[in-house]
Amino acid sequence: MGNKNLEAELKSFYKGRKVLITGHTGFKGTWMCEVLSSFGADITGYALKPPTSPSLFELCGLKERIRSVEGDIRDFNHLKDVFTETRPEIVIHMAAQPIVRESYKEPVYTYDVNVMGTVNLMECIRLTDSVKSAVNVTTDKVYHNFERNEGYREEDVLGGFDPYSNSKSCSELVTQCYKDSFFRACRDERFVTVSTCRAGNVIGGGDFASDRILPDIVRAIQSGKSLIIRNPNSVRPYQHVLDPVVAYLIVAMKQYENGAYEGAYNIGPSDADCVTTGELTGIFMDAWKEPAEKYQLVVPEILIRQDGGPHEAGLLKLDSSKFERTFHKSNTWNVKDAVWKTAEWTAAYLMGEIVSDIVGKQVGDYFSGK
Repeated sequence: MGNKNLEAELKSFYKGRKVLITGHTGFKGTWMCEVLSSFGADITGYALKPPTSPSLFELCGLKERIRSVEGDIRDFNHLKDVFTETRPEIVIHMAAQPIVRESYKEPVYTYDVNVMGTVNLMECIRLTDSVKSAVNVTTDKVYHNFERNEGYREEDVLGGFDPYSNSKSCSELVTQCYKDSFFRACRDERFVTVSTCRAGNVIGGGDFASDRILPDIVRAIQSGKSLIIRNPNSVRPYQHVLDPVVAYLIVAMKQYENGAYEGAYNIGPSDADCVTTGELTGIFMDAWKEPAEKYQLVVPEILIRQDGGPHEAGLLKLDSSKFERTFHKSNTWNVKDAVWKTAEWTAAYLMGEIVSDIVGKQVGDYFSGK
């Protein structure tokens, strides 16, 4: 499936269609909103205030361009009111407490958001007859990780180690329970298709979160300070944020049209794009040389040092062949492309370009294959 043909197909499907996105004020949610906005979708977002300052959501001015509702995924009654008022056809669930280290500090909050938030969402879908298709975005960390060299497949056992990963495994189980109990044609007159998507680590312009390697480098650029890289040998399936965002939209569209497509899907790069944190840092520093010289921007000092923090997986890979085989779509940008696009975005942002224009250009580049 060529990307221009894919873009046309997605635009034809989503134009005017009612889509509700939870967690739309986050990094990935903002990119999702920008892509759907380019397709002409009728977007409703439900989320807390942006989780960072600055935030990509605010920099893009999305609050003025979509229906943005401030709300907590744990507040069932408010969430249900939004479903009743907007009557979405498609639901993309991305609201979460997404940081591993934060989950060690706030385990109860993490489970409350990631597990009961999923229960609330599924219950709203059950009670709203307009919904035809839903995607629950989880993580590559849902698997019981044996730190093996081959990628995990969708049928492998779930069971994350830390509170974040484990709560996302629980979210998967909640989703499956609702599918089995309520969203089957044999159980009532209504058929709702629901999938879970387990994405690898995402990178891209506009991520201002803490405890993520590229945002930490960008902060070092802005502050002029050196940066200590923790866990430099940890292997992760890094990919540009647009690849999983587009994958979620493909799944939601295809299962809307044909219920046979619902299921669980890994969304990740090839083995060649599973790199260590240290290697990813090196790729970014290579990509940063040209804009740093061109615009006289800081090149930070990078210090590699183990920091003795809480447990995090050392090796984690995904086997995404099911998604690729089913939808004839693999990642458009390899890890080097993804990092260079992130550096390009960062330089444009630091030079004061309009952020929504930078994002729009990269969305265009994605579908053009540039």
